[in-house]
Amino acid sequence: MVRILIAEDMRMLRRALVELISMQPDIEVVAELESGAEIVRRVEDLKPDVAVLDIELPVLDGLSAAQEMHERGLVTRVLILTSLGRPNHLRRALDANVRGFMLKDAGPDRLADAIRAVAGGDRVFDAQLTLAALDHVECPLTPRETDVLRLAAGGDDVGEIARSLHLSVGTVRNYLTTVVYKLGARNRVDAIRIARTSGWL
Repeated sequence: MVRILIAEDMRMLRRALVELISMQPDIEVVAELESGAEIVRRVEDLKPDVAVLDIELPVLDGLSAAQEMHERGLVTRVLILTSLGRPNHLRRALDANVRGFMLKDAGPDRLADAIRAVAGGDRVFDAQLTLAALDHVECPLTPRETDVLRLAAGGDDVGEIARSLHLSVGTVRNYLTTVVYKLGARNRVDAIRIARTSGWL
């Protein structure tokens, strides 16, 4: 029997996943969570064979939870579900020793097969996501430029970004100007769009 933990913040989708997976005679759902806050603790307590984690979770996202599990040496294998096929997510998943990475629109039988494969020690990665990662262009922004753009994308104004990053307002403006130039964008909003589409934010 493969014992799994499922973390998905959308209640209807989580319940559907649990119901569909529970129909498999060899898979048992031992926990279902709606946020990332409890993942690591529950994995330590329950020791499931596989943790099926949504990539976008409140408090702690699925990839960060997987990274923490990896750093703590937990043996539970991780299968990430995502609706966003961003190449940088796949790379983060590999760094966190994630064993599976699938799009949410995969059929229930395919998901069940992936859970079994991951539990057995195999790796299961969606072909579209893998190809996208191979075609991925490296981000031209420095880590600091990315930080500035990420805060801008979150709605922070120049003053708020400066305070958050302990920079002067002028330095933040210079970073944003450089970002727009490097990405070939028309303005800050266009730069955010380009960076998100490319998977750099």
